[in-house]
Amino acid sequence: MTVTTTPLSTDTAVRLTGLTKVFGSGNTAVHALKGVDLEIGSGQLAVVLGPSGSGKTTLCNIIGGIETATSGTVTVAGEEIGDRKPANLGDFRRDHIGFVFQFFNLIPTLTARENIEVIVELTGKGSKARIPDLLEAVGLSDRADNFPSQLSGGEQQRVALARALATDPEILLADEPTGALDLDTGRQILGLLCDLRDAGRTIVIITHNASVAQIADRVFTVVDGRIESIEDNAVPANAADVTW
Repeated sequence: MTVTTTPLSTDTAVRLTGLTKVFGSGNTAVHALKGVDLEIGSGQLAVVLGPSGSGKTTLCNIIGGIETATSGTVTVAGEEIGDRKPANLGDFRRDHIGFVFQFFNLIPTLTARENIEVIVELTGKGSKARIPDLLEAVGLSDRADNFPSQLSGGEQQRVALARALATDPEILLADEPTGALDLDTGRQILGLLCDLRDAGRTIVIITHNASVAQIADRVFTVVDGRIESIEDNAVPANAADVTW
């Protein structure tokens, strides 16, 4: 990996300029983000890398419209969302963003198929007709009628990934997607994310695991609320070749 100072040549999916986020006020204020500048090209797989408490999850939540910035500009999927009220961000999330979290957040009383169907029903976006294809894409066609308790951790994460794709989002945000998985299963999830990047999807992975950066096109290292470094991989590693 080499540090780059050149602008992206691709279309831009995410651009943050002068981004700050402050929680609280006065003597108890916590400055989670301190003037972040960040740019991710469309169809790239970017990794935001940093230790716990560095601000990386807050950064992810602002990109995804879960939280709002204190100051700065936030342009995601061609829309300026930095000055929107939280109540006005629901449509943006529904139309543009898919989320995958470390803890799978599956509904335990619904089957794998039903956990995906419920997102289509709630958002009014996507089609139930695509769900068999999504389950096949994540290797779970034969587990569609199993409940989460009947699935391994890796299988549950694959259901969560299929669910995130059900609304056909432009940008997929994955917060510690391998954090609760063993080595081999983690590689499988990274492989699926690489396949999505290769198909033109923009992927942003938030992680504390430096090994994950090997598959990235672009790596942002966050320390104490600031971007400490930006690195590009000229040839990202295959997920199967990631060394831990």
